[in-house]
Amino acid sequence: MRVTSELFTLNTATGPMQTRVYRPLATGSFPAIIFYSEIFQETDPISRMATVLAGHGFVVLVPEIFHELNPMGTVLGYDDAGKNKGNCDKATKPLEAHDSDTVAMVDFIRAQSWSRGKIGSMGVCIGGHLAYRAAVNPDIAAAFCLYATDIHSGGIPSQSGNDSLSRTKDIRGELYMVFGKQDPHVSGEGRRKIQQNLEDAGTNYSWLEVNAEHAFMRDGDARHDPALALEMYQKAIALFKRTL
Repeated sequence: MRVTSELFTLNTATGPMQTRVYRPLATGSFPAIIFYSEIFQETDPISRMATVLAGHGFVVLVPEIFHELNPMGTVLGYDDAGKNKGNCDKATKPLEAHDSDTVAMVDFIRAQSWSRGKIGSMGVCIGGHLAYRAAVNPDIAAAFCLYATDIHSGGIPSQSGNDSLSRTKDIRGELYMVFGKQDPHVSGEGRRKIQQNLEDAGTNYSWLEVNAEHAFMRDGDARHDPALALEMYQKAIALFKRTL
């Protein structure tokens, strides 16, 4: 399918949030995927990933995950300055604010004429964590989480007992977790901690560890693995076609 995109400003509990919506150019109703970016927000690689998903028959929402902390339209660079700013934003915005952003996007989707009513989540890096976290919301039927950071470490601030590991028990949809074995951000010990937590919670999940570094999905990066990236697109699309 060919794809079109449009910018919207959604009202959230913590202020206006710019969100780009990618959707098939064809008429009709479609399931939706909330696609959470890296700390850099909507960079060109993120836009291309969203376009690939939309071209397979989904409406894809890409929110500015740190909308409270930056001017609208901010895109951070893949450099030390961008990394430092993004990591600072990550350590500043609490999970509770990400939760209310998800609620705003779910409400927006439900109100659209193109909505089929089914919603999934997907993301890379911190976005993988936010896709996992979004699945705490009962409106999220499935989540595809790529090299999700800080689930194991509690690196995103939250109220006591409201970290993502503690909330795993509330996930009712299906999860697909993907990690790179050479990813320094999520060690083997960290991966075991996340998986054991999923087992303890009785979560419906799939687990995949691949020989890859962090950010292996990001085209243009030295760590990019095109063959693995294609495989992950196929797995994500299969998950969402089955569950949404």
